[in-house]
Amino acid sequence: MKSEKVLFPNSYYDMSGIIYYPENFNENNTYKTIVVSHPGGGVKEQAAGLYARKLAEHGFLTIAFDASFQGESGGYPRLLESPSARIEDVSVAIDYLSTLSFVDMNNIAAFGICAGAGYSVTAATVDRRIKAVGAVSLVNIGILFREGLDHAVPVESQIQALEAASLARSKDANSKTSTFINYVPYTRDEITEDTPVYAREASDYYRTPRAMYPTAPDFLLQRSMQEIFQYDTLHLVDTLLTQPLLVVAGSEADTKFLTDELYEKATASSKRDYYIAEGATHVDLYDKEEYINPAVDYIAKFFNDQLKF
Repeated sequence: MKSEKVLFPNSYYDMSGIIYYPENFNENNTYKTIVVSHPGGGVKEQAAGLYARKLAEHGFLTIAFDASFQGESGGYPRLLESPSARIEDVSVAIDYLSTLSFVDMNNIAAFGICAGAGYSVTAATVDRRIKAVGAVSLVNIGILFREGLDHAVPVESQIQALEAASLARSKDANSKTSTFINYVPYTRDEITEDTPVYAREASDYYRTPRAMYPTAPDFLLQRSMQEIFQYDTLHLVDTLLTQPLLVVAGSEADTKFLTDELYEKATASSKRDYYIAEGATHVDLYDKEEYINPAVDYIAKFFNDQLKF
């Protein structure tokens, strides 16, 4: 399969992406196109790239890209996880696609995995060039980081996390160097019997040869917590998410409740569909092909049905 690394502009820096071309690609034709957003802490060469390649095998033109401040994309400070920037990234990628003659701008889908799924949903509420949305192992990162599994984290603990993030900003501002210094691990340093399954599996995914990648160091800038805590994927989906929506979750995922909440609230969507990968956990849907391949078949059919020439 033909693929090509590309750079495209985002304000004062460039974004790095990979375009995957369908078989027998002809630049004189136009193609249904899917913009793929990676999980929090991930990069385009991991789960996002895998889905982008497999969807291209189904005849779509796809692009997976590194988020602002992360991977090979530009932006400073490095490793900032900014929901507002990541939502804008989706629109910036579509801006770039609009300059390519072989992209059918009437048939653009936004697709994401984990936090990237949540950002793709939010992007669709405001960017009407997005005609359909797909979400795999969706994480509403604001809710998960703020309230934890099943909304169980008390407000006092949430405030403590924000106090630590606020103090980190002052430490960064007073650093003797020009670089930001207050980073926290994205996945767990220590795994115990109380560690949630998704967190345990994320450590295995990002910290072992299973998926570790040089441009994904598995850290985020601690000040990110301030913006993450303000974000909610569910905001406005009951009124502005009118596009067709497909959600995919593993039946054994401890994060499935987040997908359920989105599906239940997205009542304005013209077409809602829910694919459950039986036996799969949250991270299983990042790279385990026994779950991914049938899911991709379902996703491809959904997008082909909902994106009309």
